[in-house]
Amino acid sequence: MKKEVGRLVRLSIGLFAYAVGIVLTMQAHIGYSPWDVFHAGLSALFSMKIGSMTIIVGILIGLIVLLGGEKIGVGTISNMVVIGLFINVLLDSGLFPERSHPAIGALQMIGGLFVISFASYLYISSGYGAGPRDSLMVFLSRKSGWSSGTCRGILEIAVSLIGFLLGGMLGWGTLLSAVMIGFCIQITFSILRFDPKKVHHENMVDSYKRMKRFFVRVR
Repeated sequence: MKKEVGRLVRLSIGLFAYAVGIVLTMQAHIGYSPWDVFHAGLSALFSMKIGSMTIIVGILIGLIVLLGGEKIGVGTISNMVVIGLFINVLLDSGLFPERSHPAIGALQMIGGLFVISFASYLYISSGYGAGPRDSLMVFLSRKSGWSSGTCRGILEIAVSLIGFLLGGMLGWGTLLSAVMIGFCIQITFSILRFDPKKVHHENMVDSYKRMKRFFVRVR
């Protein structure tokens, strides 16, 4: 039970930290990170909050990776919904003001990317299923044999271009984020000696069966 609580705590902290990292990059005010350029373009198109659009995109990607053979677990579902809700709350809170100096913004952008990288480690290592975007990264890494950082970098560049065509907020910080995110993830995972491809993720059925066995033993 203690191990289970630890996994849930790691998952929860990881999801909140991921939202903090995203908001840090957004409020750096030098251009949104690639995925957020994409989300912002869709948000403007459909007149929705960016956090809400993050949820919708996450659900669609989740369906894609599920069809690609990746497992969908409690962590995947939580990632789809919770991070977007946290983003809306954090942006509305006013705790993260926009930076006016480009140099400070660049430092905040890089700091946010490392927060995102560490958050990815936390919730992926919990074994409840990677988030939809990270599942896509792991899926591409597994199929191509390339490193997780390389696959993440390719994804970031692709969605930034699509987001720009949709009218998303593109800036030089977008390029910085697209180039740096792969390095940040690779550095963070290397320091922590973490290989996401080796993590055994539970799907929803596995989690249900294990929790059911636990409650039977408690009775």
